[in-house]
Amino acid sequence: MVIVFGSVNLDLSVPVRQAPGPGETVLGGALLMGAGGKGANQAHAARRYGAAVALVGAVGDDSLAASALASLEAAGVDLTALRRVTGMRTGAALITLESQGENRIAVAPGANDAACADDVSDAALDAAKVLLLQIEVPTAQSGALARRAHARGCRVMLNAAPMPAGDALDLEAIDVVIVNRIELDQLADASGLAADVPQARALDLARRRRCDVLLTLGHEGALLATQGGAVHAVPGHRIDVVDSTGAGDTFAGVYAAACAAGQDIAAALLAANAAAALCCMRRGAQDAQPARVEIDAFLKTGEAA
Repeated sequence: MVIVFGSVNLDLSVPVRQAPGPGETVLGGALLMGAGGKGANQAHAARRYGAAVALVGAVGDDSLAASALASLEAAGVDLTALRRVTGMRTGAALITLESQGENRIAVAPGANDAACADDVSDAALDAAKVLLLQIEVPTAQSGALARRAHARGCRVMLNAAPMPAGDALDLEAIDVVIVNRIELDQLADASGLAADVPQARALDLARRRRCDVLLTLGHEGALLATQGGAVHAVPGHRIDVVDSTGAGDTFAGVYAAACAAGQDIAAALLAANAAAALCCMRRGAQDAQPARVEIDAFLKTGEAA
């Protein structure tokens, strides 16, 4: 079982030729509305891969909540412990999708700020193989839950996004921190590390912070640097990117699900990397996430179904 403690949003996306600059307005294409939030996206991806998944977080009592939860409910994600907060709005993300596949995202947290670690029971942690966290809910709550889970022998993974400003992130109870290049640089700089090659930075960070560092590299693949000094790397996929909005969340969710299923590091990395590539070839976040059968077929043939 995978427990995801994190955010639930409704994504509002507009395709544009180029994102507007300061003070500029641009006309875009048709409005796209879909379920999102890093926690929800990762829970949905893990479930699509076949894991039993529980999502714990919070939504408001507004009209956005039903739309934000519809895909999760349809996929069979357990929402029993999800809070419905009276008087608060469900989180929302405003996204511009540029023609080159890049995106810019602004998030209104809303009810995500009410996510509470106490909503995850000790019994649930005892039953779970993996606890997956992100940083779109209060970091104090995530930290408290990470310490409880770690003490009970549950493997704790943190997708360090969006990276908080200020002091270095607390990774004391984290077994695996998942980062992209930008987030790696932010963590390494905050830790006073000088190496400038991504693999060397990941290794230095793993040793310094005593947790494994999983680095996503886009079309160059991904690598896991362990605190013991080992590196596990997989190559990337050359694809035509349509929308990269949910790729990182898809990677994290599938990696967590594969690890919970007992797959070794190499197999889990391959599955997560393939899932992220497939996600980039479609529009949306949860709507773009592949099922395990699609991932397995892509790994065999190198072609999307």
